[in-house]
Parts: sequence; C-alpha cells; structure tokens
Amino acid sequence: MTVVDTIQNVVAQVPDLVQPVVVAAAGAIPFVEGEGAVAIGVIGGIDPVLAGVAAVVGNFLCVAALVLLGSGAHQAVLTRRQARTEAREPVTVGGASGSHAPVDGAGPVGDERPEDSRKSARRAKFQQAYERYGVPGVSLLGPLLLPTQVTATMLAASGVGKGRVLVWQAVAIVGWTTFTALVVTGVIQVVG
Repeated sequence: MTVVDTIQNVVAQVPDLVQPVVVAAAGAIPFVEGEGAVAIGVIGGIDPVLAGVAAVVGNFLCVAALVLLGSGAHQAVLTRRQARTEAREPVTVGGASGSHAPVDGAGPVGDERPEDSRKSARRAKFQQAYERYGVPGVSLLGPLLLPTQVTATMLAASGVGKGRVLVWQAVAIVGWTTFTALVVTGVIQVVG
C-alpha cells in the first residue's frame, strides 16, 4: 500500500469535517504536495474547491515554515562567516586591515567527497536555473522537478528575500493545485 492509498483510506474513514484537515496534512508532505493532496481529496469524495483550498493551505504552511528556517540559516551562516573573517583580518598600526584570502568554506579540490560532489552538482543546476529564470521561473517550474519545499528552501537559503519567495511559491502552489483539481475533476466526470 502506497502513501497515497493510505491517505485516501484515512480520508474515507474520518468524519466529513476532518477530511479537509487530512488533505491539508497530505499537502505538507514533499512529493505529495498540493497537487497530490487535491487529487486524493477529490478522488476521496471531497468537494473539489474544499479539497483545493485545504491542499493549498497545507502545502503553503509547510513551505512558509521551511522558507523562514532556510532564511534564518542563511543569515546565521553569513553572520558566522563575517565574524570569522573579521577575526582573521590582521590589523596594522592605524587600524587599517590588510588583505586576506576570501573565505568561501571550500577546501582543496582533492578533499571533496563523492556526496559533496553530488550536492555541488545539484547546487550548480539550481543556480543555473535561478540565473536563467529567476525566482518566478524557478517557483513556477520547480514542481516539475522538485518538491516546492525543496525549491523554496533553496531559494531562501541562497539569500532571496522571504517575501519574494513566499509570494511566488504561493502563486505556484495555487496554480498547480488548481490545475490538478480541474484535471482530476474532469477525468472523474468523464469516467463516472
């Protein structure tokens, strides 16, 4: 039994008032997200509009929490890096600081582990997509490749403003969830 089957069984077994809560919880799960959650809800017999709203809310609340955490982590790294750089700067008489090598956290190339190279490759692909499409493109096209939770966290951790990430993630979540709800509802009406 898959995760989707399990969630559909839970939706079918709980009272009508609790069903949207189950759909919202499903929307918070990466790879299920709003699109999968709305499909579960509609197939489970919930009104498509109610299922869509619940799926969007669940997905967006999870994304918002991760964006806030990712942004906080980014700020903590910057603060720590700045403190470390300031501690290393030699001070000459008169208070002027000398030149120093940039601190980027990278060690010698030979020290890179295989999992680090995979992470670096993923990070490079994300960076390339970000430079090419910007926040709107990465947010709107991201769900085709990665969960919105991953995309949003990477955007926030790379220094993009929280508000900008949240607005575009909301647009993407609402758009993809609405599209999925319409398709699933249409298929059910044609088949049923």
